[in-house]
Amino acid sequence: MTRKRRRLYIVLAALLVFGGATALVLTALDENLDHFRSPKDLIAEPPAPERGIRLGGLVEEGSVERSADGLTVNFRVTDLTESVSVTYVGILPDLFREGQGVITLGNMRADGTFAAREVLAKHDENYMPREVVDALKASGNWRHGEELSQ
Repeated sequence: MTRKRRRLYIVLAALLVFGGATALVLTALDENLDHFRSPKDLIAEPPAPERGIRLGGLVEEGSVERSADGLTVNFRVTDLTESVSVTYVGILPDLFREGQGVITLGNMRADGTFAAREVLAKHDENYMPREVVDALKASGNWRHGEELSQ
């Protein structure tokens, strides 16, 4: 075997190993990503129950129900077109309230409710998460005439 052919084999083997490692990393990343969905998107295309989702929208007025145990909270997230029931067990952020922007991280259950493992609320009066603003604009329900800081 000539030197040139040996180098070619080494380069091809290195490319094969690098390609395999890249494929493994990308597969692992895709499985661990939480994709953003608005309620309208979630109802149109329900994800698999094991798929992590970031559900964003507004907390629907009059939908917050707290259980007797003090930790379980049921509420609805809406994009003013569709709404999704959310169940969360834990302590909610201080800024969580009806009519405010929220992003929940969790999974869709087979019964159509969203099981949240984390709830994120907006941090001041001038901020709404970019994904929520985009979802409200896409549904045609964006009510503010000015852009909010992001």
